[in-house]
Amino acid sequence: MVDIKKENIREEAGNEAASNFIHNIIDKDLETQKYGDKVHTRFPPEPNGYLHIGHAKSICLNFTTAEKYNGKCNLRYDDTNPVKEDTEYVDSIEEDVRWLGFQWDERLWASDYFDEMYECAIILIKKGKAYVCDLNSEQIREYRGTLKEPGRESPYRGRSIEENLKFFDEMKQGNFSDGEKVLRAKIDMASPNMNMRDPVIYRIAHAEHHNTGNKWCIYPMYDFAHPIEDAIEGITHSICTLEFEDHRPLYDWVLREVGKWPAPPQQIEFARLNLTNTVMSKRYLKAMVDEGTVDGWDDPRMPTIAGIRRRGYTPEAVRDFCERIGVSKANSTVDIGLLEHCVREDLKQKVENRNVVENPIKIIITNYPEDVTEEMEIENNREVPEMGNRKVPFSRELYVDGDDFMEIPVKKYFRLFPGNEVRFKGAYFITCDEVIKNDDGSIKELLCTYDPETKSGSGFEGRKVKGTIHWVDARTAVKIKIRNYDYLMIEDENGQQAMNPESLVETVAYAEPSIAEADPGERFQFFRKGYYIADEKLTTSDEKVFNKIVGLKSSWKK
Repeated sequence: MVDIKKENIREEAGNEAASNFIHNIIDKDLETQKYGDKVHTRFPPEPNGYLHIGHAKSICLNFTTAEKYNGKCNLRYDDTNPVKEDTEYVDSIEEDVRWLGFQWDERLWASDYFDEMYECAIILIKKGKAYVCDLNSEQIREYRGTLKEPGRESPYRGRSIEENLKFFDEMKQGNFSDGEKVLRAKIDMASPNMNMRDPVIYRIAHAEHHNTGNKWCIYPMYDFAHPIEDAIEGITHSICTLEFEDHRPLYDWVLREVGKWPAPPQQIEFARLNLTNTVMSKRYLKAMVDEGTVDGWDDPRMPTIAGIRRRGYTPEAVRDFCERIGVSKANSTVDIGLLEHCVREDLKQKVENRNVVENPIKIIITNYPEDVTEEMEIENNREVPEMGNRKVPFSRELYVDGDDFMEIPVKKYFRLFPGNEVRFKGAYFITCDEVIKNDDGSIKELLCTYDPETKSGSGFEGRKVKGTIHWVDARTAVKIKIRNYDYLMIEDENGQQAMNPESLVETVAYAEPSIAEADPGERFQFFRKGYYIADEKLTTSDEKVFNKIVGLKSSWKK
């Protein structure tokens, strides 16, 4: 596995979009007119869980490929397993695809083709290319052999065509229990590719299907259904992740032996997305949801598309990320910092900033009038002057962030400490004169003085200060809840992925009064803190709850 190191993130993010070998294949097919001028892709999720950021790469690849060649892309649900499907997952998948900015040409179901798949199985049986086998799953694994040793033929491999047709029909009629019989392709038990050693293509499952009800009690296996679905829909380029590369010979075998399609689709594999500090197993993610380790599939710590959407990531940033990492045949692990970089780059052009302080320390400006409140003009976004300014109240009593004061400063600390002068952003130069403490030694308040000649925007050109800090007016501050997120998974002392006990830290903070008007889903940059979004589930008119989207790079770290 090759990591993209953090120090290379900026260079990587500034590069042109990586090359796409899949598009090179399509270009050649168009040149040779393999499928005429047609390009048709599909995104085929199994509706057994929520999609994650790895699926976003596949979604973007399939849909943008269709867009590039003025082709089509289907959304097709792989619902060949009646036990696992759930309409909740179907709804979430469609919301995810739309959120990323795509619209499918057709919404289809693998189960729509069960009749035709059954007919294809009959074709194989009549050609002597499939047989009904009575071995159970454990015996089939035992007979399959190993990578170093060939498999053994099933004692039922020599059944006649007539017997196989009879037993397969009885399987369909429900005359056998689950696992009692299966239909297997007859290929080569000595093949070096384990997938070609007489794979199971139909199994018995007495379970009601969400789409076909109780019509069927036999269901096709994915490796048999997948190529047939593609061929029926007229898919030209079936784009899959790399783990299906060893399954491609079976994909081609099914299409060739069924023989119904003169220009069958071709399967092309690409490396799936792996991210540092991120679990990409849908099974593992489902377990965390079921066990209550996280607060549902859309928990903002989850790598699901629903989770990162609630976290505050933008679809533009995710698409940019998928474009930057490109498409390759080699497995690699991308540093999650690159995704965060894309989010940060997108948001800095879109959102307004606000002053918010955590771990507040009260400031008393002793030489400021007690009965005066000024309205300071502060820019909404330095990167985008068109966003204008806002008015922020300033008075004798303020709050500053706990990280912006040190009683005994360390080297190169330029923020507030006794005797030091700093600029309060958008306001005045402030000097800390005295620290007032409680009986237990904690800080009660800081007594400070201000220089009225140094007001921002006044044209003051006197002495310089090295530090600028933010503040909120204590009299009008709005109390909010902040949910600071860290990675859900971290590396333990053994180099293994483990749950991060500090993946969520909730704090109470104070914000400038305009925050009280924030709508659920509205994003801001909290000055010198990071980007935050008003949580769509928890934010109400009475309580504002903000999720940390991504942090900012600080000029100084503890």
